[in-house]
Amino acid sequence: MIPVVMPTYSRIDVVFERGEGCFLYDTTGRRFLDFTSGIAVNALGHAHPYLVEKLTEQAHKLWHTSNLFRVAGQEKLASRLRELTFADTMFFTNSGVEAWECGVKLVRKYHYETGHPEKTRFIVAGGNFHGRTMTAIAASGQDKMVKGFGPLLDAFDRVAYDNLNELRAAITPETAAILVEPILGEGGMRPASLDYLRALRVLCDEYGLLLYFDEIQSGMGRSGKLFAHEWAGITPDVMCIAKGIGGGFPLGACLATEKAAQGMVAGTHGSTFGGNPLAMAVGNAVLDVMTQPGFLDNVIAKGALLQGKLEDLVARHPTVLDSVRGKGLILGVKCVTPVGDLVTALRDNGMLVVSAADNVVRILPPLIVGEAEINEAVAILDRTCAALAA
Repeated sequence: MIPVVMPTYSRIDVVFERGEGCFLYDTTGRRFLDFTSGIAVNALGHAHPYLVEKLTEQAHKLWHTSNLFRVAGQEKLASRLRELTFADTMFFTNSGVEAWECGVKLVRKYHYETGHPEKTRFIVAGGNFHGRTMTAIAASGQDKMVKGFGPLLDAFDRVAYDNLNELRAAITPETAAILVEPILGEGGMRPASLDYLRALRVLCDEYGLLLYFDEIQSGMGRSGKLFAHEWAGITPDVMCIAKGIGGGFPLGACLATEKAAQGMVAGTHGSTFGGNPLAMAVGNAVLDVMTQPGFLDNVIAKGALLQGKLEDLVARHPTVLDSVRGKGLILGVKCVTPVGDLVTALRDNGMLVVSAADNVVRILPPLIVGEAEINEAVAILDRTCAALAA
């Protein structure tokens, strides 16, 4: 008999009932060090007092009005993000893939409005993951996601990640945009080289394309900058964000320049729940914390500390671990042993991590992680690797 909750996940038999900071507690009272953060969602950890305060405050006032009316929280958050980013305008959503889809529509509408309706295709870099809608799985082309769901939208030309020559060769008169994750998440925690990102900006300007960055996982402080592309000193025309911006509350956004968004006029897009007052209260609260002096500097410092300790572990356990990759607190460890074995063993030892492609384990602690939690994580990793090696 089919379960009452549709069995689309291979769920682990653990039920959590509460969380605090970097820790989760299951229904038996067992404590777990959470270095998954809901897959980079719980950016400020669990039950952050300030987020709880602001969400509760808003819950006593107003939950939903619909986007038929102005929403003060949207205007506030959008104005703040405009000051902090390249963007002139944005659309708020409930999830990352909704924000991504909005960007896909925006790109096509831009070229239609500027007299190039033939420009409908996107160049995407291999290993990409943008979500599970029909359009998003067409973009990734991964068999595990697309099998049985065809025919798919034919609009995406895939090239190797971080390979400029292959990308340049893929540009045609029908190309509308280059769509890239500055740091691959699901695809193996690979940061693109900064020269590659800079070259993408040059190519888009040269060929009249839009540069579209997916920062759903790499954004909101995780790399040590508010957005990972900032390390390259360039800006996109379009960017989708989600995950950390809501700190655990469903929230995403599609950001764009005024030029890129010129086709997005009344009636071209919409959302029933996107940008509701509850989400906006949390989004603004998250931004309050992340823009405090020293917050991002601390992410850089803690990321460097953790990366150094992980590299030491690789040197000590070469039959289990191969190498470390990533930036800030969006890190990955490529494994020698099957990554699933390490993920399971770590969970048995009280630490939560998640796998990625290329036999990589993702290391995604809350951005508020301290040295004590890092030391605890390294100790658990050390004894787990020793056991696996034995």
